Amino acid sequence: MEMQEKAQILDAEGIRRALTRIAHEILERSKGTRQLVLIGIRRRGVPLAQRIAGIIREIEGTSVPLGVLDITLYRDDLSKLAYNPVIRKTDVPFSLNDKKVILVDDVIFTGRTVRAALDALMDLGRPQLVQLAVLVDRGHRELPIRPDFVGKNVPTSHREVIAVQMLEIDGKDQVVIMEPGE
Repeated sequence: MEMQEKAQILDAEGIRRALTRIAHEILERSKGTRQLVLIGIRRRGVPLAQRIAGIIREIEGTSVPLGVLDITLYRDDLSKLAYNPVIRKTDVPFSLNDKKVILVDDVIFTGRTVRAALDALMDLGRPQLVQLAVLVDRGHRELPIRPDFVGKNVPTSHREVIAVQMLEIDGKDQVVIMEPGE
């Protein structure tokens, strides 16, 4: 089924503003950068985490550790995805023990990706707490998981798809709603 663009929800400036607000909220809730680490979920959670880390560096004048998490092997739908799933590298070059972990992803939908990410994180250490930052919350949760920091809430139907495009991966920054074509 071919998908077509229905509407743009965020342009490059909207994404920048949302990430700036998320960075400020993270700093406020965490009372600064002490023990704070950011972990981006592959794929588009990684450039989002990198951008949030950059904004925090501008605000606070200090860098926070940044990690990359691949959740492929932790997915509950792995057998449905592909016969030979592509497994990319998890890169968390620091201890998670007693850290305030901010898990970053592009879109939260059913909550299953976040559940897989939590399982992967627990295999890496025992954080003091884990909070979730997402660019878009589209609803339709299947698990009792909710984000702590949200760039934009976008009510969607099950037929619609939220497509996040990042400059680092897709060559442009935007978030659009896609729907099945006629």
